[in-house]
Amino acid sequence: MSIDPPGSGSTVRRIMLGASLRRLREERDLTREEAGFHIRASESKISRMELGRVGFKTRDVEDLLTLYGVLDDADRRGLLEMVREANTPGWWHKFGEVLPNWFITYVGLEEAASVVRTYEVQFVPGLLQTAAYTRAVVQLGFPDAPESTIEQRVHLRMQRQERLRQKDGPRLWAVIDEAALRRPIGGPKIMHEQIEHLLEVARLPNITLQVMPFRFGMHAAEGGAFTILRFPESDLSDVVYVEQLWGALYLDKREDIDPYLTAMEQLCVESTTPGGTRDLLEDLLRENLYADI
Repeated sequence: MSIDPPGSGSTVRRIMLGASLRRLREERDLTREEAGFHIRASESKISRMELGRVGFKTRDVEDLLTLYGVLDDADRRGLLEMVREANTPGWWHKFGEVLPNWFITYVGLEEAASVVRTYEVQFVPGLLQTAAYTRAVVQLGFPDAPESTIEQRVHLRMQRQERLRQKDGPRLWAVIDEAALRRPIGGPKIMHEQIEHLLEVARLPNITLQVMPFRFGMHAAEGGAFTILRFPESDLSDVVYVEQLWGALYLDKREDIDPYLTAMEQLCVESTTPGGTRDLLEDLLRENLYADI
């Protein structure tokens, strides 16, 4: 299986192709129902195609381009090449046997994002976890999983983190609830190492780390954890990812995204400054909670 270069991948190619098809349809003043009829498909399939949530058949795209008046050979070749790229699995698909489809989709979006903004309540964000902390989290969530499955999940999370240290890696802005830092996942030794790791990665120029302290009581994100993904392509909307117990929501409509953007902005205002974050993490290391290692 080939590995897509950083910043690309089948997921974002599907989104880009879908956005192009939507723009072409709207320019011709056609409804999704009319477009679906032309390729012998339902309106809902056209909707899923335009959102990049399904694979693309070359014949369907060819027929839609004809309907939309895209007749120039060069223009058609460019869009049809995107079909091939959209249907090429990214490196993360090799973990498909141990991960649900709804999370495989997230990894593809994260790989393509230029900015990742996340708020976590229960755990340290996956992109900032140590291997030992990740292993403890996975074992907690899947107590009956074989060791090989656990190690595959740990390996995936570590591989996701590699982009953060690359020259063209994404900007990560993480707000962690103080509760997540005081919950001794894996025991005192693992938490001690995790806190030290946060202090280290917080020095990276593309990472901003803040903590929502207990003293604020209620705050703008009482609804729970979420992640906002932004992409380098200007015609792609942000995507909000909200994980649930056995699934996830992917929100890309402006009216759905705006409340999360507002909540994230408020969290950043109310949380510790980067300097305050370092002080809080160093205090945690000194407390008895992490002393018995």
